[in-house]
Amino acid sequence: MRLITGSADQTVKLWNVQTGAQLYTFNFGSPARSVDFSVGDKLAVITTDPFMELTSAIHVKRIARDPTEQTEESELVIKGPQGRINRAVWGPLNRTIVSAGEDAVIRIWDSETGKLLREADKESGHKKTITSLTKSADGSHFLTGSLDKSAKLWDTRSLTLIKTYVTERPVNAVAMSPLLDHVVLGGGQDASAVTTTDHRAGKFEAKFFDKILQEEIGGVKGHFGPINALAFNPDGKSFSSGGEDGYVRLHHFDPDYFNIKI
Repeated sequence: MRLITGSADQTVKLWNVQTGAQLYTFNFGSPARSVDFSVGDKLAVITTDPFMELTSAIHVKRIARDPTEQTEESELVIKGPQGRINRAVWGPLNRTIVSAGEDAVIRIWDSETGKLLREADKESGHKKTITSLTKSADGSHFLTGSLDKSAKLWDTRSLTLIKTYVTERPVNAVAMSPLLDHVVLGGGQDASAVTTTDHRAGKFEAKFFDKILQEEIGGVKGHFGPINALAFNPDGKSFSSGGEDGYVRLHHFDPDYFNIKI
């Protein structure tokens, strides 16, 4: 079992999950923003931030089965989008890469040639920075979150907009339940705009929406700072949230959750 992590220290590291041993370090000239293993774990896609004279970029690395044979070289480097690329993930069968970021445009790239294949329609797309992007378990659709206070569900192949979920705060993190038709959004305003009353007002709760009907079905409070990370347990029976308050919270659903009806 391998883990890949990216950091503002300009490195991406490969780890052995069982032992915690560090297997390899990729060095970049700028902070690494996002990482994603391909299906089969033979490739990884990494995004790096704009830094000094460097523009933001998407890097594809081949992951060696034997860590001693791992090399630093990139199979492909894609540049082009303006501003920071916040997320890049693999499309179906690793044939494409889906990216999104500061310029609010979702793009699909050919993962072998780096050619731009598709861009999301500006009318139906996000209006501000896209902060987060997560795929469905089968990879057929994906969810984006944006500072424009919405999340959107997209078809991975055609890049057509399927659903929009509207909230009253900037969205920093999104997740999809692997078990039920639920999406969860997390966020809040910038730390500089936060007042001490915010957490009592429920501003930093994780909000649940019905994936199909696009309606809010509930919220989970607890954080006293903006939520920046969300993930479901693969069994769909619990989820975790990470916040600017320095806490990671693990939430187990009670039986009522599995019977929510709208």
